[in-house]
Amino acid sequence: MAKTCTIDGSKIYDIPSFYKEINRFFISKEDWKLGESLDALSELFYGGYGETKGNEEIHLVWKEFEKHKTDLGVELTKNYYRNKLNFPSIFNTHFIEQKLSELENGTGKTYFEIIQEIISEHPNIKINYF
Repeated sequence: MAKTCTIDGSKIYDIPSFYKEINRFFISKEDWKLGESLDALSELFYGGYGETKGNEEIHLVWKEFEKHKTDLGVELTKNYYRNKLNFPSIFNTHFIEQKLSELENGTGKTYFEIIQEIISEHPNIKINYF
């Protein structure tokens, strides 16, 4: 039987609030929280900690999905990358500048689209958007 997780979109308006909502279901019983990391999000869906156990099926219900195309869209993603440019010793600035350029010319992926891509890479996660 699949576990059901409902993401309450009314509580999501930026990156920190997205992870707060993810932590509410997936990590609520742990003594730590998932950080604001797309890599960590992907690892979470592989399972083994929190509410995901191995390849068990998770039915993800995402409410107010359409709202997040904008909330986690182009402008937020540009700011996300620009903030990373402030830490050249940690992040690959060439890669980040490339991602910013792609967003500027309309070919880049938004944070929202990257989240969708991550979810689609995990066949155990079945998602319904509302």
